[in-house]
Amino acid sequence: MHKVELDKFQGPLDLLLYFIRRDELDINDIPIAEITAEYLQIIEDMKAMNLSVAGEFILMAATLMRIKSKMLIPRAELDDLGEPIDPRTELVKQLIEYKKYKDIADNLSEKWERLSYQHERSISETFEDLDADNSGYLKEISVFELAQHFKNVIDRLPDLNPYEVDLNTIDLSDKKHFILNSFDGRGILFFDALLKKCINKLEVIMTFIAILDLVQQLKIVVLQSNLFDDIEIHLLEKN
Repeated sequence: MHKVELDKFQGPLDLLLYFIRRDELDINDIPIAEITAEYLQIIEDMKAMNLSVAGEFILMAATLMRIKSKMLIPRAELDDLGEPIDPRTELVKQLIEYKKYKDIADNLSEKWERLSYQHERSISETFEDLDADNSGYLKEISVFELAQHFKNVIDRLPDLNPYEVDLNTIDLSDKKHFILNSFDGRGILFFDALLKKCINKLEVIMTFIAILDLVQQLKIVVLQSNLFDDIEIHLLEKN
């Protein structure tokens, strides 16, 4: 059994997803007995070392044991159509939704890391094409500065419950298309106005990824005159 430290995981779903990826398991056909045994052992190991275990991990332990016990019942529960109900269904659904959320966050980190080495050059190569009146007082924003602005916005929004994540209506291509069609007649879009249209943290993250993609494609440039002034997004490529 691999040594696992709970503090390295963002929650019980993160830990279960780790098991699935590590052992290359089918997320739709979780071997609940094996995963429950390892999960409970980790909880017991933490308690034996007098380390506190967050309530959400204890709750998941109870959930896993309940699912395991239901799967051991000779006669399965039936739905309204008389079909057997898989006790794992709700947990599988939560894991799939959490995985989508986590993949987006990982994608964001990868793009942030990659663009941190490309941003300055790509923007400087196209910056001189902007209106000369603007270039006198606006300066380009680094990826790290932009990320900090996004973090500030995210911190002010309510926490996103991973159990309630639904990405079916969120699409990166649609978000990029929305941004490109939000510029005014001068080809300018104000950062704050764009973010005010985001309803939760996940949409803010998707907006950040979309902006990074558009910057990388040299379709937009992000500018600001002074630290606390409005951030402007300028269109470099007409649709």
